[in-house]
Amino acid sequence: MSMDDLHVPPGPGIPQGLRIPAHELAEQFTHASGPGGQGVNTSDSRVQLSLDLAATTALSDAQRERALAGLAARLVGTTLTVSAAEHRSQLRNRATARLRLASLLREALAPPPRARRATKPTRGSQLRRLEAKRSRGETKRGRRRPSLD
Repeated sequence: MSMDDLHVPPGPGIPQGLRIPAHELAEQFTHASGPGGQGVNTSDSRVQLSLDLAATTALSDAQRERALAGLAARLVGTTLTVSAAEHRSQLRNRATARLRLASLLREALAPPPRARRATKPTRGSQLRRLEAKRSRGETKRGRRRPSLD
């Protein structure tokens, strides 16, 4: 069965999306545990899909650096591998693995969110806060037991 190119949908950091050529993806099939009855022992339905991020032509240098940094915990060397074994069918597991790989790449290529810019409280808000504290103190002083004077 021939494999098509992997399409990563557009998102933050990849406005036109990505197309990873099929020859850069490596698929491996093994026995899967789980659903399949007696046939699970004879069919290679688990799929492992791998992509070498350092060698792929689909990423620009900036995207490659961002992907390598964002996926560092999941990489073996520079290779990203995802597995799928939820389905009895090898075809469905192949589709699941491709979706998973596309999703991981899309998340890794998104730019980090902007950090919050620290601001000073306005003079008016500072005065209102201090006035509220004074007012609350007066209320509490009014509740005290009267002195013996």
